[in-house]
Amino acid sequence: MKVAIISGSVYGTAEEVARHAESLLKAAGFEAWHAARATLQDLEGFAPQAFLAVTSTTGMGELPDNLMPLYSTLRDTLPAAWRGLPGAVIALGDASYGDTYCGGGEQMRELFAELGVREVQPMLRLDASETVTPEADAEPWLAEFAQALKA
Repeated sequence: MKVAIISGSVYGTAEEVARHAESLLKAAGFEAWHAARATLQDLEGFAPQAFLAVTSTTGMGELPDNLMPLYSTLRDTLPAAWRGLPGAVIALGDASYGDTYCGGGEQMRELFAELGVREVQPMLRLDASETVTPEADAEPWLAEFAQALKA
């Protein structure tokens, strides 16, 4: 199964988590692909059969600037070929921001719903005020994600 991993990062942490997810999914037997600043053409060229979004959240509760072009293009085009494909979201944020905590991840969940991507696992929220090892903290969730994709 081909899993496309899209990421948005403010300081690089979400991209590190995405790269780690790519290596773990490959080790689990998936054809995983991640490209920072991916375009719609990049995604269509890969022909994904599943999606994973890994994104941090800006201080205003928005998606990072490097994910906005892809997000906007996907919202404008809503590729029909992706309806029904499995997917999930890993959101990075800081709970001290209150209402905007993991807002970028919530935006990606909403976009996946608009695209018709089936959420196969609840969104993982990684709180920067509680962890210094988000890659390691994501591993149990990623193992469950891999199992959900195989089911």
